[in-house]
Amino acid sequence: MSTTSEEVSDVTPHGTEPTLKRVLGPKLLLLFIVGDILGAGVYAVTGTMAGTVGGLVWLPFLLAFVVATLTAFSYLELVTQYPQAAGAALYTHKAFGIHFVTFLVAFAVVCSGITSASTSANVLAQNLFGGLEVNGWMGMPGQGVITAVALAFMLLLAAINLRGVGESVKFNVVLTAVEMAALCIVIGVGFFVMARGTGNPGEIFVFNDYQDKGLFLAVTAATSIAFFAMVGFEDSVNMVEETRNPEKIFPRTMLTGLGIAVLLYMLVAVSVVSVLSPIELEGIREAEGAALLEVVHKGSPDFPIDRVFPFLAVFAVANTALINMLMASRLIYGMARQRVLPRPLGKVLRVRRTPWAGIAFSTLLALGLILYVTSDPASNIVANLSGTTAFLLLCVFTVVNVACVVLRRKRDPHRKVFFTSPGPLPLVAALLCAFLAGPWVGRNVIQYQIAGGLMAIGVILWLITWLVNRRTNNHGDRVNP
Repeated sequence: MSTTSEEVSDVTPHGTEPTLKRVLGPKLLLLFIVGDILGAGVYAVTGTMAGTVGGLVWLPFLLAFVVATLTAFSYLELVTQYPQAAGAALYTHKAFGIHFVTFLVAFAVVCSGITSASTSANVLAQNLFGGLEVNGWMGMPGQGVITAVALAFMLLLAAINLRGVGESVKFNVVLTAVEMAALCIVIGVGFFVMARGTGNPGEIFVFNDYQDKGLFLAVTAATSIAFFAMVGFEDSVNMVEETRNPEKIFPRTMLTGLGIAVLLYMLVAVSVVSVLSPIELEGIREAEGAALLEVVHKGSPDFPIDRVFPFLAVFAVANTALINMLMASRLIYGMARQRVLPRPLGKVLRVRRTPWAGIAFSTLLALGLILYVTSDPASNIVANLSGTTAFLLLCVFTVVNVACVVLRRKRDPHRKVFFTSPGPLPLVAALLCAFLAGPWVGRNVIQYQIAGGLMAIGVILWLITWLVNRRTNNHGDRVNP
């Protein structure tokens, strides 16, 4: 039987592996969720979306929010029934009980966090040197220097993560405030331009078919891209063992965080369309992480905001990377405790009570991925990594929504229910997620190749785990019911 948060003691019995420390209340959890959803996503994908649908760039954000919210309902139903750190992999295992499927889902989620953090690390390095260049302090260095900074940043995140979730989440509070300030600058610039009467507010409802896709396919493709900016809410379920009274505070907190994020995104989209002309919207696709900087630069030529904004963006994407790596390490910890990954990966520092083995493992994977994707200087690093992240998570969300339907049928009628997704919404969410993961949305084939390569690594790791469990008589299907 699963234990609730009230039943889990915060005191470590002598001679046993220490448990995680419950330090997250409603406010810290809300900032964690908002900070994870915001950040690198909106910086990485806004330009690509604008270059796909033009003035309707706000619509894909809205549609991605709808799909994300429907999936969040399923997560809330499951996390309040099973308040354990393993998240999607735990729900998959309880629904289907197949070791191999459970491991693939777990590995896909870990990889999505690592690809997202790697995206953030590269965007951070690009914005850092872009800010130094704009201020005339130095020229833009080569890709090797940018990659070295991205790698050093990942090591810094590991050190912060090792200090403890309390310190990590407090650091997240500061970064969340900075990233919200950065987005408010973009929004303020847009409305300032409109107030002067020099903007293009009439373009907000104009569809520009830059790629000759037609309205439906273009909006669908942009929604798939926008989904990268809406993910992050699911990371919080992997922090459930470090949250006080999760069954009570998770539903309201997660939905509030999603609402705050989509409101800011819609306002950012309106600002982008109001400041940039249709021709500029088409060209902004190539700006990648500098898309919002373009808006600030054009909208406020008489103010030095564009000299400060790149550094605010650095803090914003740093926050995303921090939370992604927190999630990945906690998921590895949770799966190791459930014997789906080797038990040594569940080791916890006895003094700091942080999952040091999971942190080390996820950091090594992130370093390797950054080195791999930057080895081809001609590739679109940010777009490929963000697209791979969205694809992996859409596949995971499809499985989680189906698992919600299955587990609802297995629910103990005598067990208290804290949250239930309305009616058939889990099935609707599963179909929508599967649709957005398909090739018909115009996803670049290289994203499928990266995801396929990562999952091939997952299969190899599953075989290694199976052999280790067999030799030590630890079977991965021994998950607490």
